[in-house]
Amino acid sequence: MKRKATAVWHGTLKEGKGQLSTASGALEQTPYTYKMRFEDEKGTNPEELVGAAHSGCFTMQLSAYLGEKGHNPVELETHAEVTLESGTVTSSHLTLKAKVPGIDRDQFHELVNKAKENCPISKLLNADISVDATLNE
Repeated sequence: MKRKATAVWHGTLKEGKGQLSTASGALEQTPYTYKMRFEDEKGTNPEELVGAAHSGCFTMQLSAYLGEKGHNPVELETHAEVTLESGTVTSSHLTLKAKVPGIDRDQFHELVNKAKENCPISKLLNADISVDATLNE
């Protein structure tokens, strides 16, 4: 399986602007700029998209592991915080709130850590990856 995306940039780093598009159409010439990336101007940026990819990937991987053990989650909600320091993504911190009936906390945390280590986006990132997980029964 291959997924495709395109970035187009016009101009200098600080004054320029770009658009991001995906083959699926989820992003279609979505604008991004220096200010969106580094100065909190409203809009998306590569690190935010990495966070979306990481939280989505991790959550699906955890759901698969829970299902394999016979524990179907009611809800898994994962937030990601990606840190960019000196031009390098240094960390991705995931915060998970989970509703999984009938699972014991030790098994839950074991599966959370397994998902953290094995989701494809975790494997892609060369960064410190951490998870705070809360199980609400």
